[in-house]
Amino acid sequence: MPGRLWRLPLAGAVALLLGVGFGRYVFTPLITPLVEAGWFTAEQTARLGAINLLGYLLGAAGANRYAGWLGPRRAIASCLVALVISLAACAWPWSMVGYGFWRLIAGAAAATLTIVVTPAIMARMPEARRPAASATIFTGIGVGTMGVSLIVPWLADVGVAATWLATAVVGAILAWVSWVGVWRYLPAEAAAGDEPVAHASAATTPWLIIGLVLVAYGLSSAGYVPHSLYWVDYIARELDRGSQAGNHYWLLLGFGGVIGPLLGGVAARGVGFAWALVAAFVLMTLATALPLAFVGPVGLSLSSLIVGAMVPAIITLTAGTVHALSPAARQRQIWGWATLSFATTQAIGGFAMARLYVVADSYATTIAVGAAILLVATICALFGAIGARLSRAGA
Repeated sequence: MPGRLWRLPLAGAVALLLGVGFGRYVFTPLITPLVEAGWFTAEQTARLGAINLLGYLLGAAGANRYAGWLGPRRAIASCLVALVISLAACAWPWSMVGYGFWRLIAGAAAATLTIVVTPAIMARMPEARRPAASATIFTGIGVGTMGVSLIVPWLADVGVAATWLATAVVGAILAWVSWVGVWRYLPAEAAAGDEPVAHASAATTPWLIIGLVLVAYGLSSAGYVPHSLYWVDYIARELDRGSQAGNHYWLLLGFGGVIGPLLGGVAARGVGFAWALVAAFVLMTLATALPLAFVGPVGLSLSSLIVGAMVPAIITLTAGTVHALSPAARQRQIWGWATLSFATTQAIGGFAMARLYVVADSYATTIAVGAAILLVATICALFGAIGARLSRAGA
């Protein structure tokens, strides 16, 4: 499909827009309406958010096996369908078990798309186009976040059900367009770059340095939980600014997600992937902690924008760092470990933060814990960068 190569990164962006932007992040600005409509309590919505993260973990653990069983094309198609159905299903006020099931499905589909889509695209892109293609794919997360920020306030007065249904309709249209325009032309079987390398060894692989990077990457997901799940409700109810203000700041977070991959790429070209990753962690830690000292418009705006930008930047920079440190035969395998690390700590962090919110009755406490986790991640990334430099100097 050489004539359609330029469409592949755009289709990848749509897949992440639907998977992460809609499948995961649409729930965040809907927490306050769900509570105000009496569908669930604040404690229950926190648990539902954690269940979504558990689904992401399950999807990350099984994505490669699932894609190997069905092939990339069928795996992507099934996940797009599952996402749309889960969005539509959430328009009904199920019990916690029923609602939790659909949030679990959305999380699993989002993780599977995140893992399957990127190698399926990169295996078919010329090497010179891969950096730009990668940046394009990951902007889908920010665009999706911005999209739900615009849809939710517009439909807030109509009702929770209408908001879920509208999101499902938009998701269905985007999924169909991407399928007709790109995914149906993808071969049913996997390309060489779609499949992980099962066995390869390299005695010189700097496992300790890679381990530090993977730990930092995993911890970043736990540190991001307060912003990714509770940010809108924190601003709307805990700070008493209202849903409109909460959605405004969520929109800023989404805008940050659009520019984050570009900023990460520029920084990597200047100082290298490993040191750019350290800088991203420093910025994300400071921005996460900012609301603990400043809850005015400037503080909340900077926190939203910087955290939103640094999340996809850290994803991009971690991938680049792993690529630089790993032997070619191990790169996809190690990136799979990184994704599983991210999903595992995210799920654990989600349930822990939900429990912490119940005990402390304050989102500010979860934000403080998130900032502390990110500080540890920053230290790990720093030692990883130092180790990488020493490793290169001794080579």
